[in-house]
Amino acid sequence: MQWDIIASVLNKNDTIALLPTGGGKSVCFQLPALAIDGLCIVVTPLIALMKDQVMQLNKKGISATAIHSGMKRREIDIAIGNSIQKKEKFLYLSPERLQTEMLLAKVHLMNVGLIAIDEAHCISQWGYDFRPAYLKIASLTELIPEVPIIALTATATHKVVLDIGDKLLLQKPTFFKKSFERKNIAYMVLQEENKMGRMLKIARTIKGSGIVYVRNRRLTQEISHFFNQNGIISSYYHAGLTTDIRDVRQQEWISNQTQIMVCTNAFGMGIDKPDVRFVIHYSAPDCIENYFQEAGRAGRDEQKAYAVLLYERSDRYDLESQVEASFPPIHEIKRVYQGLSNFFQVAVGVAPEKSFDFDINEFCSTYNMRAGMVFNAMKLLERDGMIALTEEINMPSRIKFLVNKNALYDFQVYHFKYDEFVKLLLRSYGGIFDNYVNINETELARRGQLKKEEVLDYLKKLDGFKILNYLPQKSIPQLHFTALRKDAKSINLSNEVYIDRKVLALKKMEAILNYAESNTSCRNLLLLNYFEEQDAKKCGHCDVCILEKKVALSNLDVQTMSEKIIAILQKEPITVLQLIENFKQFKEDEAFEVLHWLQEINQVEEREGLLYVAKKIS
Repeated sequence: MQWDIIASVLNKNDTIALLPTGGGKSVCFQLPALAIDGLCIVVTPLIALMKDQVMQLNKKGISATAIHSGMKRREIDIAIGNSIQKKEKFLYLSPERLQTEMLLAKVHLMNVGLIAIDEAHCISQWGYDFRPAYLKIASLTELIPEVPIIALTATATHKVVLDIGDKLLLQKPTFFKKSFERKNIAYMVLQEENKMGRMLKIARTIKGSGIVYVRNRRLTQEISHFFNQNGIISSYYHAGLTTDIRDVRQQEWISNQTQIMVCTNAFGMGIDKPDVRFVIHYSAPDCIENYFQEAGRAGRDEQKAYAVLLYERSDRYDLESQVEASFPPIHEIKRVYQGLSNFFQVAVGVAPEKSFDFDINEFCSTYNMRAGMVFNAMKLLERDGMIALTEEINMPSRIKFLVNKNALYDFQVYHFKYDEFVKLLLRSYGGIFDNYVNINETELARRGQLKKEEVLDYLKKLDGFKILNYLPQKSIPQLHFTALRKDAKSINLSNEVYIDRKVLALKKMEAILNYAESNTSCRNLLLLNYFEEQDAKKCGHCDVCILEKKVALSNLDVQTMSEKIIAILQKEPITVLQLIENFKQFKEDEAFEVLHWLQEINQVEEREGLLYVAKKIS
């Protein structure tokens, strides 16, 4: 379907593409953008994914830059300037940046050939992750109405798709929807009190890489430690770790040095690892959309993979408490907003251009508030378009030369002690005169045979001389006021943001609980019906379908047939057809059913066309 979508964009049609996780959304706008004259503006709320795509494009020699929260004014000015001067092919924007008049005032100076809206469900009030900042996209499209738009999402119902077209002011959009069915994934819900023991059994039985999703950062470390104690090499990942640590752990997992990554939902965006054999949810997610997206990171190579949700009755209580906590009383939300305004000294009627470093612990200590309540109140303020909070910023250090090459040469001549270090920077990083580039001080120290402290000193001194601008690494969230600061007493949270959103959250919670607690409907059918695929068929390999087959097979002499199959395969591996030849006294389809069941319960495996007795690991 990718080519059909690309052809639609090349024909300058407004296009909506609904592709499941792993369906290759990015190529649907990146490829036509390269064929179309002009700049491609990409709006996405996922800063981690934004940075990853910019890096990947730059590696391929394609000019791309990004503007998002946490960037300095000078960086933003340079990115906009380069886009106007046709030095960039892709300009990635976070939605809150569309709310700045400075950017919108200069869009008409850019030669824009395509607008791509990623995670387009965020623009719909009926989407699971509605963001008011996305509504500003309409202002962008009104400024350049002749430019075609492609809106992409991995999770949207028909109601949401219609709302996307309406909010984006699309003109008779061409709509593409790929089936959400992933035939190679076996969805399992296991009712389990001993979740640790069950995970260990799964990791020992299913060969290959795995992901374990948990609800909080503390659990990532505890479960990873448990795996390592039991001989399974694992690591953990969450947004609170530094960029360097996360990059190393991600790379070790991708290169199979680590078998299992235990993580929060901060892990996964932009991770292109095709051979993930299982995804386990230790904690129940808050909605079907998130579960489907995370489970969908398994089996992208289209080989057999498993998506396992471990569930017990207490998970219902945990989810209900979580949803309730997500909607603090309105007077508490107002108190948080007033506190933020005072904390950053933002006067009524002002909307600061800059972002603020936000330490939630310091804020809570100052105003005697609970961190959980503050976080949830801020998420509601964000949905109402009053603030934007970048939870996972971890901006690496960046530098840019402020002088031209001739002036830099003169500086090196007159300040010889900096000559070797300047040459080291020029050897290590390209484009350093035109853009801010990410640097790694530790790597620079290794390359230059220096101590890290010496590298830091050189960078600070050169910054002081105004030779370059050095922006040290940040690993703290950024807060941005996206609207004029109001008096807290005058804040009116609309029904859409508060009551309606709470009702929607409860409905989505009930949908995931129904999925987890049902034991009579095929898991694949439940998921596909949720996404309005009404003609879906049973998968045949989820836990419910396997149980149905087991019951259906009970009328056959399953025990006898199973024992005979195992005995034959213990002598030597043979093909399926050779095996069936040994069961002429039974119906052929019955023998196939028993064989398939033995494969499903990991008693028999097939490799290179031959059947083997599966190896057991105790």
